[in-house]
Amino acid sequence: MKTAKLLLRLFLSIVFMMLAVVAAYAIYLILTYSRIEDHLPLTVGGSPRLEVLPADGEYTVVTQNCGFGAYSPDFTFFMDGGTQSWANDKETVIRNIDAAADMAASFSPDFILFQEVDTDSTRSYHVDEREQMIAYFGDYSEVFAVNYHSAFIMYPLTQPHGASNAGIQTFSRARITSAERRQLEISKGPDRYLDLDRCYSVSRIPVSDGKELILYNIHSSAYGGNDAIRTSQMTQLFNDLLSEYGKGNYCVCGGDFNHDFTGNSAEVLGVKEGADYGWAHPFPAELLPEGISRCIDYDDPELVASSRNCDVPAGPDSQTFVLDGFLVTGNVEVKELHNIDTGFAYSDHNPVVMRFVLKQEAAEG
Repeated sequence: MKTAKLLLRLFLSIVFMMLAVVAAYAIYLILTYSRIEDHLPLTVGGSPRLEVLPADGEYTVVTQNCGFGAYSPDFTFFMDGGTQSWANDKETVIRNIDAAADMAASFSPDFILFQEVDTDSTRSYHVDEREQMIAYFGDYSEVFAVNYHSAFIMYPLTQPHGASNAGIQTFSRARITSAERRQLEISKGPDRYLDLDRCYSVSRIPVSDGKELILYNIHSSAYGGNDAIRTSQMTQLFNDLLSEYGKGNYCVCGGDFNHDFTGNSAEVLGVKEGADYGWAHPFPAELLPEGISRCIDYDDPELVASSRNCDVPAGPDSQTFVLDGFLVTGNVEVKELHNIDTGFAYSDHNPVVMRFVLKQEAAEG
């Protein structure tokens, strides 16, 4: 009888300690959680050679989600139904970020929009990927906006995701005179601790005709999103572009929209039997105001995916989508548009490349 009581007390003590640890961790997450302020001025770095952008030029912009350097073809991610939460090793991270930079540089771009660039994260072995990119593009203006600054995430238990510090990075051959970070609405539920502090950056570049080219770099919600949040995020972005367009400025917005950008890319690329990727909602084209266009007239014979779901390694069993792309205002003319097929060699996203010109006409609005 005494033995049974001792065992019961031991069991209850263990349960109590486990509950205390869980409670302490929950308090830690709550106390360390914070959101970055809206309209936050961003520091502009770099040494561009061009002070003002010629109004009559033709320009190339690249957007690339770098996948924090983890996504080699064999990588699967725990939040997509895979198994891994860290990159394979530090060398893999460095190699993949180098590959992303090399690929972007191969297009001789005037502007580059990177997403998922880690600065000091457990998952990427604390490699400063921002500085790694700056080493490639030192003769560009550079702007960085933090959109992930999480406490130590203890999930999954087999390999905790850890602490993350990451952001979106913009490069421009012409001088960026000012930039700011615009906060986006996100989930208010417990999933906000796993999701990013969603935002977009706004970079201003003077044009020789007295106007400005406004570059937007966005990484909108996937995990933790709902219809109201997705609508709020896109409506805020559209209104921002429309306001600048009304002032006569030229606007180009690129990034990872975490929507099925064409509206039907999963079907065109082939939905896997029995698959349910409900997070890849169609882009809300019906919300686009007059004067803003979604760039989906690709100069390729067949649609090329810009992203893969990472529940399985890259290959014939991967579900693929178009999640990345560009929006432009009516005074920007798209000359060429390509999703580049890299075979997902260094990221779970492919780059999207666009050539454009600035229309020399008064903007509507």
